[in-house]
Amino acid sequence: MKKELIVELFEKFEGACYLFNNNLECWSGRELQEILGYTEWRNFLKVIEKAKTSCETADVKATDHFVDVNKMIEIGKGGQREVDDIALTRYACYLIAQNGDPAKSEISFAQTYFAVQTRKQEIIEQRLLDVGRVVARDKLTKSEKKLSGTIYERGVDDKGFAIIRSEGDYALFGGYSTGDMKRKLGVPDGRPLADFLPILTIKAKDFATELTSHNVIEKDLSDTNQIINEHVENNIAVRKMLLERGVKPETLPPAEDVKKVQRKLEGDEKKLLKTIKKKKD
Repeated sequence: MKKELIVELFEKFEGACYLFNNNLECWSGRELQEILGYTEWRNFLKVIEKAKTSCETADVKATDHFVDVNKMIEIGKGGQREVDDIALTRYACYLIAQNGDPAKSEISFAQTYFAVQTRKQEIIEQRLLDVGRVVARDKLTKSEKKLSGTIYERGVDDKGFAIIRSEGDYALFGGYSTGDMKRKLGVPDGRPLADFLPILTIKAKDFATELTSHNVIEKDLSDTNQIINEHVENNIAVRKMLLERGVKPETLPPAEDVKKVQRKLEGDEKKLLKTIKKKKD
């Protein structure tokens, strides 16, 4: 495929993208029909139907990616008329390209374009999730240090804090101890359970810990048993909230080692900085 055609098609695809309902990247079926070299809308609809079938086969709701809309088109002498159209997500466009006529150079380009763009979006979304989890884990560490410092001032030593944290886990995980959960999730010996928890559970633990820190001061708790009871009650309350939303924290699958995720993010940042530096040089 000639470079000029690649540039032309790239600009067409980029230019045709718009925001549907002000928040979702979409392409007009009518515009995509022309860009992909289909002269008849009825013929293009056949490709769209195949794409919808592919979507449903992948256990994805087609209605989430193919939305029937209306569009005003220009007719002779400056007039307009309303026609049926379909708002297509990036994923829908990818499926249409996959089901189109591969002999068309436009289809060949579209298959690559939307595959790459979809992959980019997936990478961005995953990175945001990874960053969020690393931040949440760091926040939990700070919350636990804060609680440790607060109760240390009230005469509770490291052993007492370990018991408090352990009893909190037992309450949050519905009778599973910290050790039980580490075995359940396959956490290596010597590693904290929280390093392998999904972000939702990390935030749940953090919230319960912050509540305990707050109430230890507000209620002026100093006895170890009082603080244990407070922390248990807070974890039970957080667990109850999760259960009401259909989430059992002890049944959630383990997440990737947060230390490994952090190293990967840091490595990506270093690569990016090197790339930027090379471009400047």
